[in-house]
Amino acid sequence: MKIDFSIRRMKISRSAGGDAFLLFILIVTGLFMAIPLVYTVTGAFKPMNEIFLYPPRIFVRNPTLDNFKDLFILMGETWIPITRYFMNSILIVILGTGGHVIISSMGAYVVSKHTFPGKRFFSEMVILSLMFAAEVTAIPNFLIMSKLGWINTLTSMIVPAWGYSLGFYLMSRFMTQIPDTLLEAAKIDGASEFRIFWTIVMPSVKPAWLTLMILSFQQLWRDQGGRFIYKEVLKPLPYALSQMAAGGLARQGVAAVVALIMMLVPIILFVFNQSQIVETMSTSGID
Repeated sequence: MKIDFSIRRMKISRSAGGDAFLLFILIVTGLFMAIPLVYTVTGAFKPMNEIFLYPPRIFVRNPTLDNFKDLFILMGETWIPITRYFMNSILIVILGTGGHVIISSMGAYVVSKHTFPGKRFFSEMVILSLMFAAEVTAIPNFLIMSKLGWINTLTSMIVPAWGYSLGFYLMSRFMTQIPDTLLEAAKIDGASEFRIFWTIVMPSVKPAWLTLMILSFQQLWRDQGGRFIYKEVLKPLPYALSQMAAGGLARQGVAAVVALIMMLVPIILFVFNQSQIVETMSTSGID
């Protein structure tokens, strides 16, 4: 007797009125969530008289590029060349994100696909670390960086990013869905652990590490390095932009452009990887 293990999808019977109501709810929710994004984009093109209007307007009536021109003028007057701030941010984001994805993936592979003493305790400690806010560990982290001599170095921002527990948790939950028989077949064929990890496991969890890459990028992109970096020449770009915008009421237009720049880069990265991220969110909770 042949047993059919296939799962048939249940058809949900719903009236046309129910579909219209759900569509209406989705449209209203989408518009509500889009208001801050639209306001940030239009705010960068508002003249000063529209920025201070009350009640504020979402859409700009007399768009201008004066805010962008003012920002470029301020960039040219900085004591440290703006390109130095930019290069610092590029190094922090690339090395921090790349190291975080690789180390989290390698650790998650060991925990999810191998057995060793203390495995359960280690996994529970990682999950427990997700409960602590960054403010709770700020003093211990500073003491560690000071003992290592990493204060006023880019290393103080890059290396801690490798150990974010969220990446380890996300990758381990996703790797548990890979069939053990697939890895055992690769071992029988003579593949090494590193080859199995790099050529089988990593391509299989591509949506997960792409999502992790965006989350890590966003966190590092916003970090101004104020806790560990005090030398002006080592400050990242977000710090320089925030200082340019911190000039009182006269620089509210520049502040609006800075907010747009800080928001635009992660959004562009998300758009190019949107399908992979949606797949991660829809399958990461399945065991």
